[in-house]
Amino acid sequence: MYDLLTKCFYKKEKQASFLKLEKFRKKILQDKQPIIVKDFGAGSRVFKSNERQISAIAKNAGISAKRAKLLNKLINYLEIQDALELGTSVGIASAAMAIDTNANVLTLEGCPETAGVAQRYFKDFQLNNITVKVGEFDNLLKAIPDSKKYDLIYFDGNHQKSPTLNYFQKLLPLIHNNSVFLFDDIHWSQEMEEAWEEIKSHPKVKVTIDSFYWGLVFFRKEQEKEHFTLRL
Repeated sequence: MYDLLTKCFYKKEKQASFLKLEKFRKKILQDKQPIIVKDFGAGSRVFKSNERQISAIAKNAGISAKRAKLLNKLINYLEIQDALELGTSVGIASAAMAIDTNANVLTLEGCPETAGVAQRYFKDFQLNNITVKVGEFDNLLKAIPDSKKYDLIYFDGNHQKSPTLNYFQKLLPLIHNNSVFLFDDIHWSQEMEEAWEEIKSHPKVKVTIDSFYWGLVFFRKEQEKEHFTLRL
């Protein structure tokens, strides 16, 4: 835990990947094209219509610049090779996992329009280590064999208790001893806080970190069960 904090999250450094990532974010934040969004999750607290500008989606629903950098640092520090993301949106978090890393990123998205935007920007920035699959998560996850193992799984597609716990259980067969689960917006609602508490108590979960926005879960059998709270 000390190494994770000092050598990854708290380490002050300027990386070329941060400049590329910020360029990616700015490009999307300048895109005023409207699209029709199909929302399978908990809905939006900001948008009242399904017609939304790409820039507005990136601003209100996309990962922040700070967290995008932290995600990029985490992927590199943990030497992630295979990552799975639930909830592509317009692709900023996917890009954070892929830019100047060795990770192969499979990202799942329910909305064809937002997935199309993400794919266009991945192509423009030559992020060939990202694969996008479009459809309902339950159907897409069925196609992944239990023999496939992921180093990191990022949950950012449905901010409701029942689906979050459902996907947590469904994806447990895809972990190995050093896998990491990363849950976004664990304090988004009372429901999500309840889901986070249930996840923490699961017998396979060994160490968790509550960073307010994120919940990180580690499964290493050698570890004693511990829960940490910190601000990133």
